[in-house]
Amino acid sequence: MPPVNVLLLCSANLCRSPMAAALLHRRLTAAGIPATVDSAGTGHLACLARNHVVTPPDEIRAALAGFGIDMRGHRRRDAAAADLTAADLILGMAREHVRWAAVTEPTAWPRAFTLKELVRRGTQAGPRCPGEPVSGWLARAQQGRAAAMLLGDSPDDDIADPVGGPRTGYSATATLLDQLLGRLVALCWGGESGGASLLNS
Repeated sequence: MPPVNVLLLCSANLCRSPMAAALLHRRLTAAGIPATVDSAGTGHLACLARNHVVTPPDEIRAALAGFGIDMRGHRRRDAAAADLTAADLILGMAREHVRWAAVTEPTAWPRAFTLKELVRRGTQAGPRCPGEPVSGWLARAQQGRAAAMLLGDSPDDDIADPVGGPRTGYSATATLLDQLLGRLVALCWGGESGGASLLNS
């Protein structure tokens, strides 16, 4: 199977999506699974660029240090339509990010899910079968899905942004992301390296 190109999206690319990208890259690398993992913002918080905020806050770096991840090299960037076209899988941290992707590049819709949504739908569809392309597994997860299902906000699909909250919120978000990504890796890549054991790695 060719390496999969995964793009993670949040609003400013300073907290949720870079954390998720780093945690996913860590899991896939540990499992020996070839993939390209990147993150970007949807530009909803363009004021950050004007204020020259380009690196994650100290709380993010502290939260990921416990996972052995150094975030000092991350610099925020906004996604472009070309990023969406190139991605085999687009994971938004909230419904608004998936909506943005679908409006910016309509062909991205079948490949764009919130992380929570894909874990839920992937669990219902069943793990990716040996030899099944990722696109085939996503198509199974897509069955019965309608764009209207991602209107508004919902804790069922959205991962709350901890920015501005207590320090413990950052650690809690990192833990939640890692748990969800562990489930995603087991569902999508478990057949390639170690099966369900990836869930607890």
